Amino acid sequence: MSDPAQLVQKIRATLAPCRLGDWPTPLERAAALGRAVGLADLTLKREDRSSARYGGNKVRALEFLLAGAPPGTVFVTLGGTGSSHCLATAVHAPAAGGRAVLAQFPQPDTPASRAVAAACQAHAALVVRARARASLPLAVLAAWRRAGALGPRRWIPGGGAHPRAVVGHLVAGLELASQVAVPPDAIVLPLGTGGTAGGLALAVTALGWPTRVVGVRVAPIFVANRWRTMRLANSARRLLARHGIRLPPPASRIPLVVVDGLGPGYGHPTPEGEAASRLASEHGLTLDPTYGAKAFAFLLQRATCNVQRVVFWHTFAVPGPQTELVP
Repeated sequence: MSDPAQLVQKIRATLAPCRLGDWPTPLERAAALGRAVGLADLTLKREDRSSARYGGNKVRALEFLLAGAPPGTVFVTLGGTGSSHCLATAVHAPAAGGRAVLAQFPQPDTPASRAVAAACQAHAALVVRARARASLPLAVLAAWRRAGALGPRRWIPGGGAHPRAVVGHLVAGLELASQVAVPPDAIVLPLGTGGTAGGLALAVTALGWPTRVVGVRVAPIFVANRWRTMRLANSARRLLARHGIRLPPPASRIPLVVVDGLGPGYGHPTPEGEAASRLASEHGLTLDPTYGAKAFAFLLQRATCNVQRVVFWHTFAVPGPQTELVP
């Protein structure tokens, strides 16, 4: 691809996303942490710093998912009690002239999940909590019905798993091209609902890089898998094509690799993730137990296996005081 920045401009001009984030997000070199895990070069893509209101990778998706909604729209979505997607939707919906209603299922209690749950309650117009994951469909139905009394409704899939959201993450991957001198061997990130990994896989293919996108599965396999991720990516490719934007076709199989890092279940800390979190904290990097720690643990286990230049996609922003203070 001759000019990734030009493609980004064309995508934004055509799909007209709202402006929620501060772009580009920083790419930080983490030399000492890289040496500690056996890498020649480790950089951190700080998606957690995507917005002063509340950051994380979901801001990319929401720019495209909230766009074009009439004033007063109620955005209805779902996730766990510690879902960064739910919190990002609740925090950023007002910037699109709307409000958020959340349906949530319980997940293991950790300091990060408690902080997210509290912030969701503070920012959402309504939170409907299922008592168990099995009763989530009833909570979703109740949330949808009750949202109807608040204004016109728009459904946002859990995790933002939608082709328009994937386009937002494609833009992130194209942004990376202006921040690195040479393509990395791998981009490593947690794999949940698949939108971020799908967008990065499209970007790597469009750029013609030899980079592998390594998605570390942190959600159940029926949600987090290669087939579903590539289905989202291909849907995003078709969406762009319908708008006259044609991505370069892949020369071969799209280089997305999925590895398992789930452990006992979604949101459950793992010993490997806890070890990764402790090591990262020694170098000033905070990782949450649901997403970041499990993904970073992959580097502790496999860093020297033909991977020396890595970009770690830091997706999760733990809510802090600014989440409450910035309107």
